[in-house]
Order: sequence, then C-alpha cells, then structure tokens
Amino acid sequence: MEVKIGIQNVGREIVLESALDADAVAKIVAEAVSKGSELRLTDEKGRQIIVPGSVLGYVEIGAEEVRRVGFGAL
Repeated sequence: MEVKIGIQNVGREIVLESALDADAVAKIVAEAVSKGSELRLTDEKGRQIIVPGSVLGYVEIGAEEVRRVGFGAL
C-alpha cells in the first residue's frame, strides 16, 4: 500500500510502499499525532522512515489494490 507523508514547511513529500493495511497505518499515525511522538514506518524493503509527529502536515494512505498481471485489455 502506498503511503505519502507531507511535512510542514517542506516542499517534497515522502512516498513509501508499506506491507501494513490502511487501518494499521492510520492507527500508527493517530498515535504519533496525539502523543507528539515520532511516526515510524517500515517500507517493503525493510527501510525505516522516522518523522517527528509534531511536524506532520498530512498522511495520505492509498487504497489497497490487487496487482494485475498480464497485458489484457479490460
């Protein structure tokens, strides 16, 4: 699932692919914002992304979609 993180006063967003589902990501983000702690997410390649919860501008959680295989037309 694609997750985009916008940071206050920074022009670029952080984009990562997470193995977590939308509810799990939303719960982690809500905890970071409410407690003022850091937001820690791990992408599919095992890299950790750590952002202070106090500087989060937005977090966009992509829709879960099944990957398509082949070149057939719909």
